[in-house]
Amino acid sequence: MNYNELNFGTTTREQELSMSEAFPILMRKVYVWMTLALVITGVTAYGVANSPGLMMAIVTNRLLFWGLIIAEFGLVVAISAAINRLSLTTATLLFVLYSVINGATLSFIFAIYTMSSIASVFFITAGTFAVMAVIGYTTKKDLTSMGKILLMALIGIIIATVVNIFLKSTGLEMIVSYLGVLIFVGLTAYDSQKIKQMLLMAPDAGEGAQKLALLGALSLYLDFVNLFIYLLRIFGRRE
Repeated sequence: MNYNELNFGTTTREQELSMSEAFPILMRKVYVWMTLALVITGVTAYGVANSPGLMMAIVTNRLLFWGLIIAEFGLVVAISAAINRLSLTTATLLFVLYSVINGATLSFIFAIYTMSSIASVFFITAGTFAVMAVIGYTTKKDLTSMGKILLMALIGIIIATVVNIFLKSTGLEMIVSYLGVLIFVGLTAYDSQKIKQMLLMAPDAGEGAQKLALLGALSLYLDFVNLFIYLLRIFGRRE
């Protein structure tokens, strides 16, 4: 079972009244897993940033740095594409591993930005994320078409980011950052609605449904982290 096998249209009143008792259990699991992943990422990032040896290795060893980036991408693909073949335990461990690796690659923010601005932007991100998640969860409007547009826009800013690695344009970086904020604000609402629709169809809280909840947690985790990074580029004060 995966996202593409499900219909993510808006729920009818009858569907909501007859929602499975498993639904609140699964929704709690989504946010518990997402929160734990964010905690693991934050602790790892802070730990690596305060370890001069590890920090120097990641910054100076391009092979190690790109190896971590490729590992992150590979883990997301593995979890998403192979979720049916993975046990819940294995999928959870891969999610934890991804959170750790992502924390290691994000450790550089502590060397670039002040602690106060990192904290401020984190709370701004948390507030923005919470508002958009509630909007996505409660709205009766079908956000599917908006989600497709946002995903295409996301591909565009990824390409622009790669191009800017060579151009090193400060102006383009800021444009990408503002667009990134808008895209991930929208994706937070879209993913929240999509996860709700998906879990409403779960007949129970068995392993299959929990794996879908884990995929939902991964989606929201990625939305939060990317929103935080783009907001930090805009509002973060540098050391």
